[in-house]
Amino acid sequence: MRLRRKLYEIIFEADTPAGKAFDIFLLLLIVVSVLAVILESVPEYGSRYRLLFSKVEWTITFFFTVEYLLRLWVVDRPSRYALSFFGVIDLLAVLPSYLGLFIGGAHGLMTIRALRLLRVFRLFKLSRYITEGNLLMQALKNSREKISVFLMTVVMLVIVLGTLMYLIEGEEHGFTSIPRGIYWAIVTLTTVGYGDIAPVTGLGRFVASLVMILGYGIIAVPTGIVTVEYSRMRKRQRPTTQVCPNCLREGHDEDAVYCKYCGARLNP
Repeated sequence: MRLRRKLYEIIFEADTPAGKAFDIFLLLLIVVSVLAVILESVPEYGSRYRLLFSKVEWTITFFFTVEYLLRLWVVDRPSRYALSFFGVIDLLAVLPSYLGLFIGGAHGLMTIRALRLLRVFRLFKLSRYITEGNLLMQALKNSREKISVFLMTVVMLVIVLGTLMYLIEGEEHGFTSIPRGIYWAIVTLTTVGYGDIAPVTGLGRFVASLVMILGYGIIAVPTGIVTVEYSRMRKRQRPTTQVCPNCLREGHDEDAVYCKYCGARLNP
């Protein structure tokens, strides 16, 4: 039990020197692995250093396999971790190497290890960045109803504008259908402006000018919605990197003894 708690503290938390060193080592392995996969795809490097790439990959795969098995061993509920987001990512980080022995082309899937770089936010006690990430996600979640209404309004608006431009410009000026007009409305409203289709008539250009001006206001609306919710969330206490051994969720207060999500006792 003591060994499991110690390993749990090292593997799942970054508040201790050992945990920080473990995350740094893991991060370096991830970077080296992804770079090896990318460089191996270059024909001149892949053919010249094929043996070296193979040794590097299997060495890193061994460490990732041991790490994954240790994570399953130290948590209270291995099945919950295995089905969690990071649990699936950890499995996919080692699975392609073994599948490559039986299935051709599976080796390219190892670039999914790049997703594991998300763990970099738990290094060096960067609780501020962890907090900001959690705050942003919570702000987006709290704003989902307002943003949904906003997006529905934008969808109706581009349909109306696309249909209007189809009637004004017509097929002879490139607006061959209403969907093509809607495509133009989306490109113009978002201020992307590819230029592959543009109005020619005076009335069409006038409508296009209004859509361009409207686009700046459209972009500002969701930003304001999320900013308000984000400002509210910032008033709460900053969480630590403490991970619940039962539900594997983060975001606990510094003085927390029990998990605020499932009620289980946190790792002392």
